[in-house]
Amino acid sequence: MKERTAALSRGLNARHIRFIALGSAIGTGLFYGSSGAIGQAGPSVLLAYLIGGAAVFMVLRALGEMAVDDPVPGSFGEYASRHLGRLPGFLTGWTYAFEMIIVCIADVTALGVYMGFWFPDVPRWIWVLATLFIIGAANLLTVKVFGELEFWFSLAKVGAIIAMILGGTAVLVFGFSGDHSAGVSNLWSNGGFFPMGFEGFVLSFAVVMFAFGGTEIIGVSAGEAADPHKTIPRAINTVPVRVLLFYVLTLAVIMSIAPWQTIGSSGSPFVQIFENLGLSSAAGVLNVVVITAALSAINSDIFGAGRMLYGMAQRGQAPAIMRQVSRNGVPWMTVVIMTGALLVGVVLNYVIPENVFEIIASIATFATVWVWLMIALSQYRARRAMSPERAAALRFPAPLWPHGQLITIAFLVFVFIVLAFSSDTRIALYVGATWIALLSLLHWLRVRNDEDAALDAEQLSSPSTR
Repeated sequence: MKERTAALSRGLNARHIRFIALGSAIGTGLFYGSSGAIGQAGPSVLLAYLIGGAAVFMVLRALGEMAVDDPVPGSFGEYASRHLGRLPGFLTGWTYAFEMIIVCIADVTALGVYMGFWFPDVPRWIWVLATLFIIGAANLLTVKVFGELEFWFSLAKVGAIIAMILGGTAVLVFGFSGDHSAGVSNLWSNGGFFPMGFEGFVLSFAVVMFAFGGTEIIGVSAGEAADPHKTIPRAINTVPVRVLLFYVLTLAVIMSIAPWQTIGSSGSPFVQIFENLGLSSAAGVLNVVVITAALSAINSDIFGAGRMLYGMAQRGQAPAIMRQVSRNGVPWMTVVIMTGALLVGVVLNYVIPENVFEIIASIATFATVWVWLMIALSQYRARRAMSPERAAALRFPAPLWPHGQLITIAFLVFVFIVLAFSSDTRIALYVGATWIALLSLLHWLRVRNDEDAALDAEQLSSPSTR
């Protein structure tokens, strides 16, 4: 494939965008990572998901304001460059790509754990490697194929969660003879609603915010949406419903069926609950669903990071080779690079299969929250610079201006502080700080080289004074 000047194909319709947004909110963070959050906070994790969901909604509305006003490749990386400066834009774009790589490694790791439900003796890294090749190949096809694939993945997840809620409710209403006494009272009778105290509730935000990572792909998809002025607002405005239904209600049912302290991290809590109740067939079906959820998340991760790198290459913030677009309008080189980078996940699952998810999730939380903070700051700076007439003309303005934005920014800074208070998540700050420092150094060297080149060109073009 040779380099083409064609732009990305606008092959995503309203149905695709809605389900991409839906799928981004339902992934490994819910099906696997939620067990870690429950272990830290107990039933109070429900409140943490509500608070975290409200903050993410405000971030997405900030992103939506900018994306509807100007849907461009590179999305929030471009907005950060415009409103915060070249360095913040450079940091935001590359940190998002880093986030997608890390989140994707977490997703493929979780998929390996799920496959252990049926094949406990097969090494996890084998499933990881096979998944990368399959999803990578799918992303090299047209963007419409990606949209259709994500639509069916998300449809399966949504259907399964609704079925799980209905089935769990039936267990609670009609009873079931299992090892545990099912009942809504499990939400407060096993140490109270805050069994791990306020400290456990606060620390759970490190995992809770990881669960919402990837929702910002809505903004990235705007560059390939057929009608972003209509599809983006519709997708973003459904976030509150998704948070209530797919996180709060689902986890409330799970912790009502069985006491929170019995939910482990050896697999998906969804599968564990039904397996412990003796419903092995239901557990098997749910395992298919959580595998589908992981595949969906990996599919979106590769798509989102690839499009971000393509937009950065157009601005000269990434290697020019990443501007290459196939005849189908797909930035194929970024997909290949992303898939290659994810081979790190294969190595990690071979070397440290037991601890890899917790480490990766905390690092992903740092990258995710950094990107959200840049989105919120970009929109805040952009709105502050607008005239009243320009602000009034916005087609999808973020609500609660300016107090809602300031509270959201303060909350995101608070999440960074939370990462420092646990030895399990503190490594994320070390890795994150090192990443930001290296990127800043690379940007400085790049800018200095550009300035030197410009100076040399100027000297060569000027007449000799000798």
